[in-house]
Amino acid sequence: MMSLELYFLFVTAATLLILTPGPNVSLIVGNSISHGTRLGLFTVGGTTTATVLQIALVVGGMTSLLALASDAFDWIRWAGVAYLIYLGIQQWRAPAALLDEGSRRAVSLRNLFAQGILVAITNPKTLLFHAAFLPQFVDPAVAAGPQLLLLGATYTALAGLLDCGWAWAGGRLRGRLDARRGKLVNRVSGGCIIGAAIGLALARRP
Repeated sequence: MMSLELYFLFVTAATLLILTPGPNVSLIVGNSISHGTRLGLFTVGGTTTATVLQIALVVGGMTSLLALASDAFDWIRWAGVAYLIYLGIQQWRAPAALLDEGSRRAVSLRNLFAQGILVAITNPKTLLFHAAFLPQFVDPAVAAGPQLLLLGATYTALAGLLDCGWAWAGGRLRGRLDARRGKLVNRVSGGCIIGAAIGLALARRP
């Protein structure tokens, strides 16, 4: 098995990288401001599901699919940009929402979950990054498979936990806005989502 020193080095590096805001974080914060922490966590569920799929592809050694994602990088990235801009504009232009439980029940949990998956999965830089990042912490003197499984599981757990923190932060910000500022809520959350689009648009191959 890999050494504890190497493992803790990976945990530190992964934590710093995950804490760097990107498209996933912007979407999570935007939805949490708009709908509250509890419903924002459904978006976290979507982004985490996408992370599991991406890590599984890397750990499974599906190099042909990784090569396909690399060749189609721009097409996939711009599809994600277009989707995020659409979501952001819809949220920006939405009628002022009342910040109560009744308005929260009207939200489709399936849509929040799907948004998380679509935004994360249409950022091919993440998949290519995982393929380049994880092997850096594999001890060549030990079997690679179990190490990659451990690293992948750790990265997924860290990403999910820290993304929950972003959802909580967005929900706390929402709690400081009263119903009379519903339009402001929409514009802040819509701006976060459009910010996610900008993040994807600026993404480049690693």
